[in-house]
Amino acid sequence: RCKNLSVSFWNSYWMLPSDVCGMNCFWEAAFRYDYMKTHPSEKMHLAVVACGERLEETVTMLRSAIIFSIKPLQFHIFAEDQLHERFKDILDDFPYEGKVNYTLYPITFPTESATEWKKLFKPCASQRLFLPLILKNVDSLLYVDTDILFLRPVDDIWSFLGKFNSTQIAAMAPEHEEPRIGWYNRFARHPYYGLTGINSGVMLMNMTRIRRKYFKNDMTPVRLQWGEILMPLLKKYKLNITWGDQDLLNIMFFHNPGKSTLIRNERNYVSLNCCFSLSFVLKKYCTVELMTSLFHVHVKHSICLTIIQFNETSLVPLFILLFHYNLIRIYSFGDDLVHSLLQPLELELRKTMHTYCGRIYKVFIKQLTKSVKDLYARRTKGR
Repeated sequence: RCKNLSVSFWNSYWMLPSDVCGMNCFWEAAFRYDYMKTHPSEKMHLAVVACGERLEETVTMLRSAIIFSIKPLQFHIFAEDQLHERFKDILDDFPYEGKVNYTLYPITFPTESATEWKKLFKPCASQRLFLPLILKNVDSLLYVDTDILFLRPVDDIWSFLGKFNSTQIAAMAPEHEEPRIGWYNRFARHPYYGLTGINSGVMLMNMTRIRRKYFKNDMTPVRLQWGEILMPLLKKYKLNITWGDQDLLNIMFFHNPGKSTLIRNERNYVSLNCCFSLSFVLKKYCTVELMTSLFHVHVKHSICLTIIQFNETSLVPLFILLFHYNLIRIYSFGDDLVHSLLQPLELELRKTMHTYCGRIYKVFIKQLTKSVKDLYARRTKGR
């Protein structure tokens, strides 16, 4: 079995079968280091998972990705069957100009455990764990939650693939920048990555490396491949995890710390950061230095939404405004971005100046302004 490079059979207590060697078997010897330089393809692959009432916010996210991006985009949209026709009707009306293609996929989990995976944390959220196994012909992928807005070209974050070292397989943002309000370092009952854990709302992945990699774990001395490790992790930790698949990723990268890299939170700005009135949060997060390189906005967080429900007068939902704001949703491709998007958005953001992060709304406009200027500069140069 050591020469087989496969460990796929487990008994009910997740112990190694008697015919599988333990400590002296190194499964990853042939593939431990991938010295091939990463060469991201010209087409950028972006994946999203949409279930329930997530269609509109998914389309809004896709629109924001299209507006500023430079290289062609390939969308991989995983959605419940009843949403497919509605997605087709909307996406087929986009004036792609040869720049964007999309593929719709059904929600797919391993047959023997589909119900358990689908109900983990939020409906269909754990689908992202299986993307490397489903999209077998995709080398690299950017996964994003449905509640993301891009304020810069997708190309900017896609370029991080070229900065991976020879062993890194993924890049994610920390769950918190400030440990004093971090969730994992205060409440987690399982291992987590780094000082404050990682957030899985935006994941940049070299999926070829993920499929080849054999992962260390705390269940057996034998390293396991991606498809072999997921179910054992869930079985062991399902009573100790809160955030579902994100917790499983934290556990996995805790045991394999050199295989991931962090994207600073200016590129994955979780709205929870603006939902606390504590002065150290305001100083830490609401500064021009931190926000000037904001690439995209993570616009919703369940805790943030809960707080807003109880304190609407002092916490106007700035990020929800950005998400639901009709300018992105109804923007007609080809219209003047300054008059159709930038100026009206600034007028609306000024209305939030009584909130903590609303006081520095200009940092959001700064990046959006840069994106608009860059876009027009490329158009002028191309003439």
